[in-house]
Amino acid sequence: MLRVGILTVSDRSSQGLRDDASGPVLADMLRAGGMQVACTAVCPDDRSEIRKILSSWADEERADLILTTGGTGLSPRDVTPEATLDVVSRTVPGMSEAMRQASLRKTPHAMISRAVAGVRNRSLIVNLPGSPKGAVENLEVILPAVEHAVAKLQGDPSDCA
Repeated sequence: MLRVGILTVSDRSSQGLRDDASGPVLADMLRAGGMQVACTAVCPDDRSEIRKILSSWADEERADLILTTGGTGLSPRDVTPEATLDVVSRTVPGMSEAMRQASLRKTPHAMISRAVAGVRNRSLIVNLPGSPKGAVENLEVILPAVEHAVAKLQGDPSDCA
């Protein structure tokens, strides 16, 4: 069973001015798929705070998969991709490319997504959009590859078929 962390990045939600809609929707989806949601949090659009949480969840909590939702656009405060790149040792561009490609079939706004995916130690970290609909749609795109990716990341020696 994969252990998952879900980090909602939103100034307004972190201040209690708006409910976190994306985090709970993702948690329900993952639990329904047989995964354990081990950590959840809401933090402001603050690069240092995002880095701190991602690092802690990868290094101390040892989450297999860490999802962020929010902060991937072009607003001046959207810094989730930069914070993610600060903490990962390798990127997994195919995942972010697949999400953007699938999203472009639904909206031209997908081309302004700066979401990234990468690896820290044995954790896979993936940025998702902040809207519940966008977060779910993007997770659906990568979910078929997630378990295999995590298994390989954690040392599975079997051949890829």
